[in-house]
Amino acid sequence: MSVRDDIEKKLSLKFAPTHLEVLDESENHRGHAGSRPGGETHFRVRITSRALDTLTRVAQHRAVMQTLDTELKSGVHALAIEVVKTGTAG
Repeated sequence: MSVRDDIEKKLSLKFAPTHLEVLDESENHRGHAGSRPGGETHFRVRITSRALDTLTRVAQHRAVMQTLDTELKSGVHALAIEVVKTGTAG
């Protein structure tokens, strides 16, 4: 299973999102810090979940990062997180 698939699975199980995109943006960062052959180092997550709606932005990001702790400690160099409030995703 790819890192992208692992991220998607963990976030789906934890937050039951109504919308989830996990984008591998590693190719855009080739040659930059944290980049490695084969990619899977730079990701963008767009998520809509009622479980995150009541949290502050900082708490939302902490919750996502805590869920992905293993991935962040084992090769994911960068993670951009975009939480879209329920009812505003388009």
